[in-house]
Parts: sequence; C-alpha cells; structure tokens
Amino acid sequence: MKKKAIILFNLALMTSLSAQSYKKSYPETKKVNHVDKYFDAEVKDPYRWLEDDLSAETKKWVIEQNKATYAYLNEIPLRTQLKKSLTEIYNYEKVSTPFEEGDYTYYYKNDGLQQHSVLYRKLGEDGKEEVFLDPNTFSKDGSTSLSDVEFSKDGSLVAYSISEGGSDWRKIIVLNAKDKTVVGETLVDVKFSGIAWKGNEGFYYSSYDKPTGSELSQKTDQHKLYFHKLGTPQKKDQLIFGGGETKRRYVGAYLTDDEKYLIISAANTTTGNELYYQDLTVENAPIKTILGDFNSTTGVVENEGDTFYLLTNRNAPNNKLVKAKLSDIANESKWETVIPETKNVLSVSTAGGYFFAKYIKDAISVVEQYKYDGSKVRQIELPGVGSASGFGGKKDDKEIFFGFSNYVTPSTSYKFNIEKGTSEVYIKPNVKFNSEDFISEQVFYTSKDGTKVPMIITYKKGLKKNGKNPTIVYGYGGFNISLTPSFSPSTAAWLENGGIYAVANLRGGGEYGKEWHDGGRQFNKLNVFNDFIAAAEYLQNNKYTSPDFTALSGGSNGGLLVGATMTINPKIAKVALPAVGVLDMLRYHTFTAGAGWGYDYGTANDSKEMFEYLKAYSPVHNVKEGVCYPATLVTTGDHDDRVVPAHSYKFAAELQAKQSCDNPVLIRIETKAGHGAGRSTEVIINETVDKYAFTLWNMGIKKLK
Repeated sequence: MKKKAIILFNLALMTSLSAQSYKKSYPETKKVNHVDKYFDAEVKDPYRWLEDDLSAETKKWVIEQNKATYAYLNEIPLRTQLKKSLTEIYNYEKVSTPFEEGDYTYYYKNDGLQQHSVLYRKLGEDGKEEVFLDPNTFSKDGSTSLSDVEFSKDGSLVAYSISEGGSDWRKIIVLNAKDKTVVGETLVDVKFSGIAWKGNEGFYYSSYDKPTGSELSQKTDQHKLYFHKLGTPQKKDQLIFGGGETKRRYVGAYLTDDEKYLIISAANTTTGNELYYQDLTVENAPIKTILGDFNSTTGVVENEGDTFYLLTNRNAPNNKLVKAKLSDIANESKWETVIPETKNVLSVSTAGGYFFAKYIKDAISVVEQYKYDGSKVRQIELPGVGSASGFGGKKDDKEIFFGFSNYVTPSTSYKFNIEKGTSEVYIKPNVKFNSEDFISEQVFYTSKDGTKVPMIITYKKGLKKNGKNPTIVYGYGGFNISLTPSFSPSTAAWLENGGIYAVANLRGGGEYGKEWHDGGRQFNKLNVFNDFIAAAEYLQNNKYTSPDFTALSGGSNGGLLVGATMTINPKIAKVALPAVGVLDMLRYHTFTAGAGWGYDYGTANDSKEMFEYLKAYSPVHNVKEGVCYPATLVTTGDHDDRVVPAHSYKFAAELQAKQSCDNPVLIRIETKAGHGAGRSTEVIINETVDKYAFTLWNMGIKKLK
C-alpha cells in the first residue's frame, strides 16, 4: 500500500513539474497602456492590440500560440487512441432526410469520412443516383463549404451559396438544375441571407455594404434586401428594403407558396421583428406593414388566397397560430386563433394541406397534425423520446419525411403518410455504436434561486457512481435557442470511452418560451451561470462525477457561459473548454453584427448600471491574480467574423498571465476557419480529439477504457 502511494505521488509530481515547466514556456504577450472610459470608470485593456486581425504582430502571436499548444498536445499519448476511436465511429454512411424538387428527390450523403456531405439526387423512387453538388471539389483543403441551397418552385433552377474559410460572407451561384450549367454571374459579398425565388425570374437576398478595413471584424449593422434578376449584373440589383429611413441590422425575405406575396422580416436585435408584405401581382405595389414594432417575433406560415396564417408570440409567450384577412391583418383585434398557446413552445410547418404543430415539452419533441380550421387530426407517434425534425413539404404532397434522433440514437429518416398518419423507416444508418448499451435520463435540479432546470445525462450502462467518471457538462443558455437531444459521433466517442455527457437546459434558452428566455438575459444573465454551476453541483453531489473529473463545455454564447462560470467559480471544474466565445462583454457590440445581441446582453453604453453588471461577469475582465483556474483549452477560428477571435485571444492572454497554479492555459486557433458552420470532417475530428485528450490528461486519466 505504501509503495503504491509513493508511485502515485511520483506520478503526480512528474505531472506537476511538467505543467510548471510548460507554464514558463507560454509565448510572451505584450501589454499596452490602453484605457477606456465608461461613465465615471476607467477600464484597462492591455491586450487591445490583439483586436487587429490584419496586423503582422497579431498573426505572429497566433502562430506562436499554436506552436505552444501543439507542443503540449503532441505529448499526450491518449491522442492517438482517441483519433482512432473517433475516426472509427465517424466512419459510417450518413444520409439526410430527403426532399423533392421538380421531378427529383434530393438528399445529402457522406460516405463516412468525406470532408463535406455531397448533394445527390435521383429521378423517382427507383431512379439512378447521381451527384448534383459536391462541396469536396470546391477547394483542395476542404475550407470552402456549401451553405444554403434553394430551388425555384418548379425545380428547374437552383441557387446555392458557399462559404470560404468559414466566413459568414457568402457567394451565390445559380445553376440550371437539369444540366447543372451555370446561369449568369456569381453574386459576391452576401451575408446573413436566405435565397427567395420569384418564379424563374430571379431571387431576393440580403447583405451589408462591404466594410472598409477588416471584413472580419468591422461593424456590419445596416442590412439591405435586394432583388437579383437573372442575366443582369449584380451591380444593377434592385434595393427592395433597408438603407435610408428603414435601416435595420437584420432583414430577411420569403415568398408565400403561391408566390403572390413577398414577406419581409426586419429586426434590430436577434429577438423581435417588424413584418411587412408586398403584393407581387400588382406592378410597383407598395410595401405594407403587418406589424410595425419589435415587440414580438412573428412570421407568415401559410396563406390561402388573401387569408394569412401567422405564428406569433404576441400576447402568447409560447407562440400561437392565428389567421386574418389581408385587409384586416394590421389590426390585431381581427386575428383569429387557429392553434392556441399552450404551456409548451410551438413551431409550425405545412405539408399536404395540413399544419404540423411541433412542440417542445421539457426539451423533448411532441408533434400534432391539424387541419387549416384548427381542428386536431392526431398526435403523431414518434419512434421514441428525442428530437423530431422535418414535417414540411408542398401542398399536394401525399407523403413527407421526418428525422428523429437523441443522444444515443443516430439520426434516422422516416416516410410519413399524411392522410393515414403512419410512418416507416426510410433510411437508418449503420453506426458502430450500440444504443442499447447506454442510458439517457432526464433529471430536474434546483438552481440557486429555487428554479427547477431540466438536464439530460447520458452514460454507459453499468457505470459506477463513484465520483470518478470523466464528465462533460454542456450548455448554451441564450438567444431563445433550445437544446434538444441529438446524436453526434463526437459525443458517441466520449460515451464509448467511459465518459458522461450532460446537457443542461439553462435559462436564456427557448425551452419554455419567452419567460424562460427573459429569465436569462440582460440583468438576469447571472441566472444562466448559476443554473450551469448548479448542474455541475447536481452531478457532483449525486456521485456521477466530482470537481476533479468535471469539464465545462460550450460554444459562442456557450463560450461566454464557460468563461463566466470558470471565473465566478474556479473550483467547480477541473477543465474548461470555451469555444468561439463572447468573452469581452464591454466591446462585443463594436464588432461585425454584435450590436444586434444587445437584446440578450445589453451593452456597456446603455447605462452605468448595465456597464457595471456586464463588467462584473465579463470573462476578460474577471481573471484575477492569485487564483487557480481550471485547465483551459480555448478554441477559435482565425476567420470567425461572427464572434471575432479577439475575444478568445484576450481571454487566453489574461489567463496565461494570471494563472496561479499548474493547470495549463492553451489556445487552439484553427486557421482558415470561422464560427463553426461548414467545417470539414477532418477539422471536426482533429479538434474533438484535442479537446478530449486535453480533458482526460488533465483529469489524470492516462489510458482509455
């Protein structure tokens, strides 16, 4: 026993010495004497220079930090085993839920380890499969990805957008769908845009004026809606909405199914929108207002002639479906309820002349079918407890498709008979993962203020609750976004290797509607961090894990969640994995479209009280000398033009300078990569391997189960 204790002590000592010697080898990050004044307070910003993504000095810092990070990661023996494990579980054929356009059925497929999924099609049910669009041919290194694909109503034309290097700036290319020949010129400098066809004449799209200076970091807050007529140059595209007196940060458009009406949604934040329409059957018809304020989130779901169906949270925090004649639509007193609000959050799709009401009940899907008069046809029997997607199609469809998955069930496609209400498996993937070996359970834990919060905990059967299980606690908690169960090969690999994966449905999300969202924004934002801390404490108190075997994980707003939680309560976890995080809460609104996040966060310019509240939890501003923070692997992309990488750069620099113990602080900066969308399979696998290896190594786990 004594000999074993000596061996363990020596192992701990070697690990400690290794960490100490590594700490001394962090690349030097210079400090500058920059001070900002907010009301009557002065705030130092010593790493302001890292915001300049065009400077040679910043680029050199990125290279040096990556060298130091990979020097550490390359010494972890687990990395090779994890790479093999993750590659094996990723290597299965993945096929999306199909959709029909014109005479063809289209679907995405990845044969296993292709960098990007390929868009295939076949003519009829038994037609020959052919490649329609292959993003793997867009660039040699896989850094160019396929974004949006939209067909004209008759399926004869298709417009698709591509992202280069992970940027939110897109290019749009138009093809003749029959022979795949290019039609007209490629549109450039398109951002945060859908593609809405008007017959075969052309399409509507949205963008900002290209900023001067850095296109990755400069503010872009005046969105404009354009119409592109096929066969004409982009410079002649017609401005439809935005600019001048109708400046908005976010503008989007779509057409009703009969293509008689253009619907325009305009917003200044990520929540709440104005709603407009234009009668396209009348030449030069004016744009008319349906809702002229930002006090609700409302959209047009369907129309039957001049009767419009709206999904809205106006006076219905969990959403309801209403209808009104176009002549009365601006008068809310004339709205008739079709599907009333319930205690569960509602979204609505259409197909085959029916509405499909999709509810979130404690983060789980429930789907019901309704007639247009609001009478319920049936509750649709789903394959299990999890998340259902799809249930959308054309008015004359007899059959449609939907997808279903959860944390242990790979996404499976089903064909649904609209009249009979029956479904059958259409595509089931063959994954090297046995769902029957795992448990996915939902619990409700109590947060600091007494609020009950749901969490789904997934792990291998037979797991011993001894407090020593490596556990990833994942959360988001913002922007009305709901975290519902879904399958991920990355998560599956973690589970296969003995890990626990816990997802907490924090306030700020949309799981329980507007009230839940409001409970985690602006002056309520601390509720989100308290909910996350309480999630970890629940897992620890119930012996699933302990602080030494807990890792905090989240991306974007979830990166803020991790950064704030680890600075508020550094002892809650051994490892922190903030990804592409919003980490400088005093300056986030000065970059790209960040000002639009003010509804959730508030800004430092709003008031002295808001400035003080933000500064009190802003991760960059709350790293303190003399504190032992968790082992931290910050991840970001050098082309992230949504949450600029300067957030991550500055946070990592603060942690490296002030960390008081041997827990390492590293930053992994993916080059030619953005906020996350469109990443290649290779990039995803490599980043996941590095996160898992870093996590397990710093938990003292030297080999896989």
